[in-house]
Amino acid sequence: MTKAEKVNFAITKLQELYPVIPVPLDHKDPYTLLIAVLMSAQSTDIRVNKITPLLFEKADNPYDMVKLSVEEIRDIIRPVGLSPMKSKGIHGLSKILIDKYDGEVPRDIALLEELPAVGHKTASVVVSQAFGIPAFPVDTHIHRLMYRWGFTNGKNVVQTEKDAKRLFPKELWNDLHLQIIWYGRDYSPARGWDLNNDIITKTIGRKTVLDDYYKKIKTRK
Repeated sequence: MTKAEKVNFAITKLQELYPVIPVPLDHKDPYTLLIAVLMSAQSTDIRVNKITPLLFEKADNPYDMVKLSVEEIRDIIRPVGLSPMKSKGIHGLSKILIDKYDGEVPRDIALLEELPAVGHKTASVVVSQAFGIPAFPVDTHIHRLMYRWGFTNGKNVVQTEKDAKRLFPKELWNDLHLQIIWYGRDYSPARGWDLNNDIITKTIGRKTVLDDYYKKIKTRK
């Protein structure tokens, strides 16, 4: 297969498997999505989805959020991890949204990245999922699969994002980044990986990745 054929195969298979794409983090508007994505750093979506209702019951907009103290926010979100940093970020960005943007979440990645505790991935998720602006946030699942499929060199997430944007049509970015995340969770995990269940990697995977997999299988027998 040529590179273009491999890309088309991956897109087609992902669209077959995930014609309807669920958004992993529960939210109701750009602000609650921003907070949920911020909270998800080095945590799991399942854990975040258990904690956000508790936080949003008290404050689901920046005006109510700044009425809480950093300590109150921290106590609520402690189970998601990194609560000292995340609670300061949530309180700080809420104040900035009020002071600079009339309480609204900006639609520009660069402006979002200026907010406390908001990195490039978080900003990309927000513009993509909240506003429908083409972006390609790269998480660990996307980084792993792009390497397994031979679509990137695996050096870092910055390079992986560049390669994804170069290879995939822009009009598909928002769907594809979610489809790849779900595929990575369902069929191509980092641990307990069964290549027989991973049709995309089995068909188009990087030769060194496939060779390493089969070597490990042989040593287990």
